[in-house]
Amino acid sequence: MDGLMDFRDYVTAALVLLAAFLCFAAGVGLLRLPDVLSRLHAATKPQILGLMAIVVDVAFSNPDVGTITLAIAILLFQGLTAPVSAHMVGRAAYRTDHVRRDLLLRDELAGRQ
Repeated sequence: MDGLMDFRDYVTAALVLLAAFLCFAAGVGLLRLPDVLSRLHAATKPQILGLMAIVVDVAFSNPDVGTITLAIAILLFQGLTAPVSAHMVGRAAYRTDHVRRDLLLRDELAGRQ
């Protein structure tokens, strides 16, 4: 039993460090990237991946039906809402002309705002 607890502690440490690194990467991306769309990408990808690491850690550390069900619900709803909200923020930035158009490779919305 003691070996199992050591293994869980190592997994917990690895997942928490991964989540912390992803949060740090998101912060650096928000500060360093040049435009709204790049910053949006830097904020959403690490956010959902860091949340996934923490939720998997909680479910792994406390493996009962209620915790695992809640973890699945959290991941499902965050996985559905984060891309939609990022898309809406990106469209709002495009419509209000807060996008650096010189950085766009292809502007599929040109003329259709």
